[in-house]
Amino acid sequence: MRSSGYLLSALCAGASAATPGAHWSAMPAQSEACRAGLAQAQDYLKTLASTSMLAVRDGQVLASHGPVEQANQVYSVRKSILAMMYGPYVADGTIALDRSLASLDIDDVGGLLPLERTATVGDLLAARSGVYHAAANPGDDADAAPPRGSQKPGAYFLYNNWDFNAAGTVYEQLTRRDIYRSFASDLARPLQMEDFRLSQQHRTGDPARSRHLAYHFHLSTRDMARLGQLMLQRGSWNGRQLLPADWLARITTPLTHAADMHPPSTARRQLDYGLLWWIPSLPAGSPLTGSYVAWGYYGQYILVVPSQDMVISHQRVVDASTAKTARKVTPSEFLHLAELLVRAPCVSAKPMPAAPSGQQHE
Repeated sequence: MRSSGYLLSALCAGASAATPGAHWSAMPAQSEACRAGLAQAQDYLKTLASTSMLAVRDGQVLASHGPVEQANQVYSVRKSILAMMYGPYVADGTIALDRSLASLDIDDVGGLLPLERTATVGDLLAARSGVYHAAANPGDDADAAPPRGSQKPGAYFLYNNWDFNAAGTVYEQLTRRDIYRSFASDLARPLQMEDFRLSQQHRTGDPARSRHLAYHFHLSTRDMARLGQLMLQRGSWNGRQLLPADWLARITTPLTHAADMHPPSTARRQLDYGLLWWIPSLPAGSPLTGSYVAWGYYGQYILVVPSQDMVISHQRVVDASTAKTARKVTPSEFLHLAELLVRAPCVSAKPMPAAPSGQQHE
């Protein structure tokens, strides 16, 4: 039984009539102007290293590209998914964000420092733990970490896989549930994901470096869009409140601005950070204002644009033999693609602001 706070959020988060059925349906035939706008977006998409993309408006497919049914590893998108999964358990008190690592007996190979063990669960979700122990897997900014014990927990942002992996350990320890089985029953099944297979999901990493392993997901582009649609619908799906609406608002509210991130990053100069979700920092008049995004290495994205009732999911699949030299789809490129899709006349009845004169995109 969830707490009264969770029930209140359920009452406040109205269900959407646009919830998709067991299979995505296509939008009705559109005007010539709409088709021309979508063609412009498709032309730009062809210049990227994209594998697949699905754009959804009002629960119907607006545009599709590539094998959207193919499940692939989505890298750091896993972190945003975990943030979603935390919601019901934060609401009912099973997970308290102010609990310290010491109180939960969270430690690691070689031991954590006393200062590091004062970090809280909330610090892990905000990438502000101050714990600079080696992570079990690469793909973060650990090479730029300050010396261990030099930063007070909560004070310093570093995109660090140790935080994210330890957050997975905390979830399983306090809920007493396996992440993948929990995802399958609580999200994949009620969302009617078409391509999710529990047998494909497995942890990765080196346990000799850290006992907290990564929990990567294998998801298809069209199933990623269902997660975005759930976010868009504030946690409601077919009359059921799967996730608390107030929690979803919390994790997609900026806590760290791009200028305060360490080290400075060209790739994420347009992105602020909430709790395991990225929030684009956009110029005035942008049609993506109010959006938020899950972002995985190489170019996996789930973008939610509430003002336009839109979700855009995207994958860039890389072969292991070429991973080190593979071209990525950067956030700047992806957000430009999203702008083109949103500005197409069929996307919204609301007038779209014109792009500033001479505006350029990477």
